[in-house]
Amino acid sequence: MNDLHINGDRLWSSLMELAKIGATEKGGVKRLTLTDLDKQGRDLVTGWARDAGLSITIDQIGNVFMRRDGEDNTLPPVMTGSHIDTQPTGGKFDGNYGVLAGLEVVRTLNDKGIKTRAPIEVAFWTNEEGSRFVPVMMGSGVFCGAFTLDHAYAAKDVEGKTVKGELERIGYKGDQVPGQHPIGAYFEAHIEQGPVLEDADKVIGVVPAVMGLSWYDCTVTGMEAHAGPTPMHLRKDAMQVSTRIIQEVVAIANRYPPYGRGTVGMMQVFPNSRNVIPGEVKFSIDLRNVNDALLNTMHEEMLAFVEKTRQETGLGIQIERVSYYPPCPFHPDCVDAVRKATAKLGYSTMDVVSGAGHDAIYAARVAPAGMIFVPCKDGISHNEIEDAKAEHLEAGCNVLLHAMLERAGVA
Repeated sequence: MNDLHINGDRLWSSLMELAKIGATEKGGVKRLTLTDLDKQGRDLVTGWARDAGLSITIDQIGNVFMRRDGEDNTLPPVMTGSHIDTQPTGGKFDGNYGVLAGLEVVRTLNDKGIKTRAPIEVAFWTNEEGSRFVPVMMGSGVFCGAFTLDHAYAAKDVEGKTVKGELERIGYKGDQVPGQHPIGAYFEAHIEQGPVLEDADKVIGVVPAVMGLSWYDCTVTGMEAHAGPTPMHLRKDAMQVSTRIIQEVVAIANRYPPYGRGTVGMMQVFPNSRNVIPGEVKFSIDLRNVNDALLNTMHEEMLAFVEKTRQETGLGIQIERVSYYPPCPFHPDCVDAVRKATAKLGYSTMDVVSGAGHDAIYAARVAPAGMIFVPCKDGISHNEIEDAKAEHLEAGCNVLLHAMLERAGVA
């Protein structure tokens, strides 16, 4: 069993075949959820699954579960998966790798005539990206009860089309009630979507946890005035006060390494004129950390700094937390299974905490879960130039195979 390896060429070929559906001129993929292209991708993957002897179950939010029976089918399945929807300017590997790595695990077990004790399943979840419909990670979120099926069904795209209507239109509104599908353990293989593994020249990232995040909307209100006649000490400059807060966002993150993160990624300036002192500035704040206590400390420090700045400047400052996801530690048994598989296969490795959200976060609410990262070129993802080496993808799939076999058992 130590010599058991997947077929890397077959995995790569499958990834390239799926990438043709929605292919862009720059070498990426645009396959938005529940579009005709998504239907084509779903049909291709489920067709491959049937060719591999898997049975198909689809739930009411369009999550697809592809099952290989085990010796004891009363046991809950050991599942792997991800998503096949993409960003509008997405790449070939984000999500797709996790689904097709799972399919390659099944094909390898078939090739070698290996029967597992527990069933093996490969899943793909609806609307992980959240680029056409909100909320993000919709299918896995409904599955674990983070939000209701009716809430997801009512979500509309920019053309007013609903999730429910589009699921029905492409033929992927199933019968199974979300969440009524057992999972014994869940693994997700994924490109890292960051530069850490490549920078450290490591092949496998063992993922112990996913960072939690706090998102805020902040508005600073001053007064517009002419940039020439108004002396500096008499100004109510919303931009300059905003920059104080923006610098503090970075300072807070730097106070809580190695996983503190602080980002201002969006800003609106009014009236946005070259020679007018800004009267109002709206901007986003994104704070992250892998430790919930530290994330809460960062939150409290941000609020305290805003209040201090309000008192010192006399300007109106409003800050509202608009989203919060707690950190997600993965199950020690699944993390250990990934770690042992990596050691058995002799790959270089390091722990990598995920800064991005994945369906595994929601799967972890209902079953033991773990993740496997492989490097991507320059850490770039959510971009048409997203790239990964075939040998790294093969290595991650080999780790997935052995981790799943440890959990499922061999008959």
